[in-house]
Amino acid sequence: MRNAAVALLLSLTAAALLPAQSIPVNLPAPEHGLFYKTPATVWDEAMPLGNGMLGALVWGDGKPLKISLDRGDLWDLRKVPEFYSDEYADDYNFQRMLEWRRAGRVKDLIRLYEEPYHRPAPTKIPAGRIELSFGDDAKFESARLDLRRAAATVRLAGGVTAEVFVHAVEPVGVIRIRGTEKIHLRLAAPPFAGQVKEAASGGIGAGDLRQLGYPAPEQMSGPDWSAYVQEGAEGFRYAVYVAWKQEEDAWFGVWSIASSFERSNVLALARRRVRAALREGYPALQASHAAWWDRYWRASSIRIPNAVVERQWFLDQYKFGSASRRGAPPVNLQGVWTADNGKLPPWKGDYHHDLNTELSYWPAYSGNHLEEELAFLDWLWETRDEGFYWTKRFFRLPGLNVPMTADLKGRQIGGWRQYTHSATTAAWLAHHFYLHWKFSGDRKFLAERAYPYLKDACIFLEAFTSEKGPDGRRRFPISSSPEINDNRPEAWFDTVTNYDLALTRWLFQAAAELADELDLMEEARRWREVLSELPEFAVDPEQGLLVAAGYPLEESHRHFSHLMAIHPLGLIDWSQGAEAQRIIRASLDHLNRLGTAHWTGYSFSWRAALAARARDGATAERMLEIFSTAFTLRNSFHCNGDQSGKGYSKFTYRPFTLEGNFAAAAATQEMLLQSHTGIIEVFPAIPASWEDVAFTTLRAQGAFLVSAERQGGRVVRVEVTAEKGGVCSLVSPFSGKILRLHMKPGETRVLTRDPE
Repeated sequence: MRNAAVALLLSLTAAALLPAQSIPVNLPAPEHGLFYKTPATVWDEAMPLGNGMLGALVWGDGKPLKISLDRGDLWDLRKVPEFYSDEYADDYNFQRMLEWRRAGRVKDLIRLYEEPYHRPAPTKIPAGRIELSFGDDAKFESARLDLRRAAATVRLAGGVTAEVFVHAVEPVGVIRIRGTEKIHLRLAAPPFAGQVKEAASGGIGAGDLRQLGYPAPEQMSGPDWSAYVQEGAEGFRYAVYVAWKQEEDAWFGVWSIASSFERSNVLALARRRVRAALREGYPALQASHAAWWDRYWRASSIRIPNAVVERQWFLDQYKFGSASRRGAPPVNLQGVWTADNGKLPPWKGDYHHDLNTELSYWPAYSGNHLEEELAFLDWLWETRDEGFYWTKRFFRLPGLNVPMTADLKGRQIGGWRQYTHSATTAAWLAHHFYLHWKFSGDRKFLAERAYPYLKDACIFLEAFTSEKGPDGRRRFPISSSPEINDNRPEAWFDTVTNYDLALTRWLFQAAAELADELDLMEEARRWREVLSELPEFAVDPEQGLLVAAGYPLEESHRHFSHLMAIHPLGLIDWSQGAEAQRIIRASLDHLNRLGTAHWTGYSFSWRAALAARARDGATAERMLEIFSTAFTLRNSFHCNGDQSGKGYSKFTYRPFTLEGNFAAAAATQEMLLQSHTGIIEVFPAIPASWEDVAFTTLRAQGAFLVSAERQGGRVVRVEVTAEKGGVCSLVSPFSGKILRLHMKPGETRVLTRDPE
């Protein structure tokens, strides 16, 4: 009898765990993409294409059809002398900055730290444009961006079609035109040469490209090709080469861009790539391109009943796959879609580390795109020497910090002094090394990159906070909270802000955790000792987390820097119980009371993620809907200001940056799957109205791939695959119990109810 009972129990358990019908992948459909019945007449409403290194924007009405060109490493990299020449060494250092601040020498601080950013260089630069004309009778009918194929198709009257894609793997762009022989191609270089018409501001409108002072390009052409070579600053050069041929019933063209970061003979390199692609032919190029994107789309998917939010997620995942690719530079403010309007890109297209780069990579982790995310971490690792040099030069301390505004080489380029010279920038960047380890389970990465990066950041902050106050707690010589008080003198605080404190507390806690994982017990004790000496968070019973002790957030503000401890760092988390939940509620209620008048688009994305951490699916959904309908342009680009006319924000400008897009995708994923506590929860923050919802192979910490489906308001299936093996801790959606699944590497378990 006992054996029969055991057999019955085993059979029931097996029934709960054995694979059955898998949850289908929801691939992007036509309604997820872009469809225009009227042409885009400005560059920032164009249809975006890219492969991380090359980018293109397709726009215009056929008279001409325009393809704006970009490449990720096209930069004017002139050093800022104030930050790197010996002439300024006596004044450009942390102690002198403190002295000037105490003496009220605001004009001197602005002159040294901020005015350099108002110059045109360093800056990201555009590549140029291909213009295709089809005769005076050309008439636009429609344009479509097919996300699944990553291709834009423009239709003109008379059956003329032009299909354009940037190859997913090869460094080329492809054009195929059918239905006409009236094709005239013009290759236009950016207007770098000539008289300056608009001076730089160093901000949203960075001014005329002519300020850079480049010579006119060297242009050349033949019967089936056109090219130019552009000389930039300090010997930098790049070449654009396009060639074409007739292939069966279609005109087939290919372009490429080569930079002198690759080799000196840029024209020969671009030509070789184009000619090789022409020999390969359109069918082969299209097949290999489509294969890469098919793998990308199958890495994860969602199916939710809110069509607006679902479409935005697909559009943003598409942009992420187009803008970030290992082996290419990471996503800057505009990625591979630099402005094509004769001007420098907004904020010079740089790397902003007080929010922009970090938010841009949030969706990669649970979105199961770690390979694409490594573009960011590789770059941070490869530019560490610049960080070490700058830390020693400016702070005169050991360890690693990173300039908050940086060029392609990771060098300081200036801006608002309180943030560009923040002490905790490397700590926030270190969070991404930590997340990669937690989501990948890659022990080699842990030992060789994640822990060393955190350790170097710890060494710096240990030294920076070495002075202690009367209470025995470590002190910050000066502190700030992006972008509270903008660049006014009061943007510096004498007491530590919750922003700086959250990053510092998180860093030492995480470093100790990783040191334990590597059996570095002495180092773990060292980091925990520093952690024990740090102050506690400044909290008010009614307002929750303050900006700093005695300093509440008093007006609507775009940057939720004071709430870092809640999200993304998770130091104060809903799972910790009543007191943590009280702080979270008070903090978010205070945000609600202050309103959204001074929010930008990314604020709504971040607020959605905060709501998801607070288990408030209705607010998360509403924030994402507002983001998508009011703070994106026609092509889904995040445009910072409110375009709806509904008064969501007093900011109504339209500079394009990407972080709001990618933070929105990450917030949607937070609604569907959370694992930041080490325990996996499916559907932790969805609205009650989402009765039918599913996702496939979202990634959880511990290197577990999770799929789940909810039907009629009830979870019916959860699938877990263990990449690395180990114990998978999962909150059962059936009973609420915490399940501990011991899994082998590669093993998949399917739950349709709790195991017996």
